[in-house]
Amino acid sequence: MSTGLGNISDEVIEAVLAQSDIVDTVSKYVHLTKQGKYMKGLCPFHSEKTPSFTVTPERQIFYCYGCGKGGNAIKFRMEIEGFSFPEAVKTMAEENDIALPEGQGGPVIPRNPEKERLYEAYELTAKLYHFLLKNTEHGKEAMAYLRSRGMNDKIIDQFQIGFAPDRWDTLVQFLSKRTFDLKEMEKGGLLSARHESEDYLDKFRGRVMFPIHDRNGRVIAFAGRILGEGQPKYLNSPESLLFNKSRTLYNLNQAKTSIRKLRQIVLCEGYGDVISTWEAGFHNVVATMGTSLTENQVALMKSMADEVVVTYDGDKAGLAAAMKVIPLLENVGLRVRISVMSDGLDPDDYFRKYGADRFRHMVESAVSTTKFKLIYLKKNHILLEEEGKISYAKEALPIIAILNSSTEREVYLRELSSELNLSYESLKQDCNLLRQSLQKKMDSGDNKEKRWNNGRHKKGQISAPTLLPAYHAAERRLLSLMLQDAEAARYVGDNLGEAFNINDHAAIAAYLYAYYAQDKPPDISRFMSSLHDDRLEMAVSSISMMDNPTDWNIQVLDDCIREVLKYPKQKQIDQKKEEMMKAERSGDFMRAAQIASEIIALERQ
Repeated sequence: MSTGLGNISDEVIEAVLAQSDIVDTVSKYVHLTKQGKYMKGLCPFHSEKTPSFTVTPERQIFYCYGCGKGGNAIKFRMEIEGFSFPEAVKTMAEENDIALPEGQGGPVIPRNPEKERLYEAYELTAKLYHFLLKNTEHGKEAMAYLRSRGMNDKIIDQFQIGFAPDRWDTLVQFLSKRTFDLKEMEKGGLLSARHESEDYLDKFRGRVMFPIHDRNGRVIAFAGRILGEGQPKYLNSPESLLFNKSRTLYNLNQAKTSIRKLRQIVLCEGYGDVISTWEAGFHNVVATMGTSLTENQVALMKSMADEVVVTYDGDKAGLAAAMKVIPLLENVGLRVRISVMSDGLDPDDYFRKYGADRFRHMVESAVSTTKFKLIYLKKNHILLEEEGKISYAKEALPIIAILNSSTEREVYLRELSSELNLSYESLKQDCNLLRQSLQKKMDSGDNKEKRWNNGRHKKGQISAPTLLPAYHAAERRLLSLMLQDAEAARYVGDNLGEAFNINDHAAIAAYLYAYYAQDKPPDISRFMSSLHDDRLEMAVSSISMMDNPTDWNIQVLDDCIREVLKYPKQKQIDQKKEEMMKAERSGDFMRAAQIASEIIALERQ
């Protein structure tokens, strides 16, 4: 039977789920430890310090209590890799040597006409800009600029660099002639709408153009660097149907093979930095496109590598940015090293000034995060003065004290001792006292209120769990039992049907009735594959984590059903009581008495 998604059949989906154990799938990206019948780890989808991410082998699902994401093995790959449903199924089928029947190995993206037209428009636009740079008078100044930056034809072609002329309608005319809908192109980020009329103009003008590709190599956006003076220096495409900035890494399409082979990523901030680093021989280089690193990008990196070498600018802003990314990367279990470019240069300028060999040495000799933090701190103190030495030592010791390895602590303490001409023994004593103090704080439970350490909660605190209304809890309990037992689902179908008060619960119940009508056995993971709705999948994940006993009886179901059916009547009674009070206040006692009798009748029901 076909799923209606792309051309992937139910049989293939079920074979993929049967071969893709949830623990094996998740363990490639998340370090899991056993806790009773669950496996727990740090969530790869949001920043946290205490594990709230739970895998249930028995039910073949995952669920995060911190951010609410959940689903089966296919859903996990979709979230972690940014795949569509058919892409995830096809990739997992290939990994497990599951043969795709003829006709099912074709296009894996569900056909979305608007999306397909945008892909085509971006691809043609990238070719146009590249042609204009290399073959026309318009591109001569831009080509001279790129040559002055040391870029040859090979690297310009490799990154498909182009030029958008300083004219209003170059792209407008180009796309019009090819009968693209200009309104669609404006919505997709290639054009801008004129304020004073219904016409359109080019989004990028007078800029050197860097195409941004998705991981499969399709152009989805542009970054344009202004030629000459002007603001903004870089202009990125807006977010669109194709482009999500927080989920995209520049050059991942070319770097992914090398990254998977080396299990290492070289991370830059800008396009020019990536190109220089690539030229120097590091083909595992990506960039965040000049924006702050996001949790989605970190999760993507974690799925492909074990180590990240950060090569940001050597100026004050670059060092501060490197400090910010360290906890984001380390919190998901990535090893991190920092390459500090000297002379305050960015990687691109450093490469152009000192050449490939010296640049390679700078990247290869990247320092540990502890060493980098000490270097960063040192810049804020004048070490020629006693006061500067003491304040630097006071700030440096907590950084060393949190290290678990006594050998590492000794190395850094001896360096500090030599650097500041202070006694190693006294520094060691202070460090040990600091460690004891930190241990006491942890033992006394200072952190207990930071239950999930979820970045979404202010100051790391989480509010007390809200007690659900009786009807809401009853609906969740019914669905939990229905997910585990087809007979329970049939009983609820006969006696309640879709009369759930919460829309998502009614939708899940309807899907369950249809699922069991096909004589399928209870299987939460398989059932989730039939939903194809993020919100419903998250709701099912949450409900399936309820600690309900698997056995049930008619009494349990009837009690829950009665609670669900009682709620609309209770709402009606409350409404009637309000009407009765209004009638009494206005002196209409006959009407008030009539409503009172209606209330009594409802309460009897």
